[in-house]
Amino acid sequence: MRLAIFVGVLAELAGVGLTATATWLVMRAAEHPPMQALTVAIVAVRTLALAKGALRYLERLTSHKAVLGEAVELRGRVYDDLVGRRHVPSGTALTRIVTNVDQHLDTKLRATLPWITAGFVSAVAAVFSLPLALGLLINVALLPWLAIRRPEDLTPLRAKLTEQTAELVHGKEELIAYGLFDEKLSAATKTAKVLSRKERTRDLTPFAIAVQFGTALLLLAQHEPAWLITAAIATFEITIPLAALTRPTPEPTDEPEPVHAPETPLRQGRTAIVGPSGTGKTTLLNAIAHQLEPSKGALADAHVFHTTVRTNVLLAKPDATQEELDRAAEITELDLGWDRVVGERGEEISGGQRQRLILTRSVLANPEVLLLDEPTEGLDPEQADRVLQKVLDDCQGTALVVTHREEQLALFDHVHHRGPVRDEHVGRVG
Repeated sequence: MRLAIFVGVLAELAGVGLTATATWLVMRAAEHPPMQALTVAIVAVRTLALAKGALRYLERLTSHKAVLGEAVELRGRVYDDLVGRRHVPSGTALTRIVTNVDQHLDTKLRATLPWITAGFVSAVAAVFSLPLALGLLINVALLPWLAIRRPEDLTPLRAKLTEQTAELVHGKEELIAYGLFDEKLSAATKTAKVLSRKERTRDLTPFAIAVQFGTALLLLAQHEPAWLITAAIATFEITIPLAALTRPTPEPTDEPEPVHAPETPLRQGRTAIVGPSGTGKTTLLNAIAHQLEPSKGALADAHVFHTTVRTNVLLAKPDATQEELDRAAEITELDLGWDRVVGERGEEISGGQRQRLILTRSVLANPEVLLLDEPTEGLDPEQADRVLQKVLDDCQGTALVVTHREEQLALFDHVHHRGPVRDEHVGRVG
């Protein structure tokens, strides 16, 4: 990073020097001096112009190399920390960890490095004039400090706008049907305007520009040479973006320990979980899934990606052969072509096909513990019973299935009846 700072300072000084030298050359040439009097300035302008481009490229190269090197080290430390934890963080917590790491690296590249570079360049330029020194002090120190001192947290407002946008995109048909689309669109537009206004009002860039030209006018009033005035303006151009700096706010990654599953024995064989709605059947599955090692169990993921059937199924086993894919599809009676694109969240296929696609993924995974939540929902009763039987027959480990169809209970070795507190039991079928 030190090399990147050094090269960055040289690049910015070359730019300021180019502006000052070019201005002096134009003003001197207007006096029609002998060509020999301009030779040094002409060579300096050409040299500084070439140096500025080359140094700028070298600065980008060295700074990104330094940040990417730190990224490898930082992500390695994060991974080591995650491996040492007693439980695997949730998907939300992992996403926040990744966001915080990226935010830290981005801050170094887009905030810390430009600020240090601008500080060094300003220190060099400030020796030429007191007004210039005061103006640069405001832009390099005071305005960035004011910008990050008490920033308004706009995260809730951004989250609200995201929710409103998602509702408009994914619930468009329902909103139109109930005559609420225009109302929701108006609310989202209002939120966007409020967010935009708040972002503009906390940006001190206009004030930094005013300081820039105010200093230039003051230098002009003091009859300073033109080259110094243009050099001052060029120096301020480096410092103006600093007024828009914001203090990154790390997202919280702490979360409570996962809820332990109730004392429900994970019996060998095939166990059905039945009971009325609201008795915690799905919660039980999720709790058991948290207790299992990732390599031991699989809770059938109900998410379908906007890609082909093949890619969706191969998520369970990326190196699966075509023979293995065909076998899994035969078990679940999946009647879709492997290259068929299923659409976002599976919208291009029927509900029954989507359910069988997810089941195919579970069959291909072949885990030691298979957890299924209403796996045949959306299928007609006859096909539902037939597909579930074939899936359970193929399962070589333990299967735990939430179902509401009493007709399917004969397929299981055990039935776990969920009910109110102190009103649940496990019994053998038959």
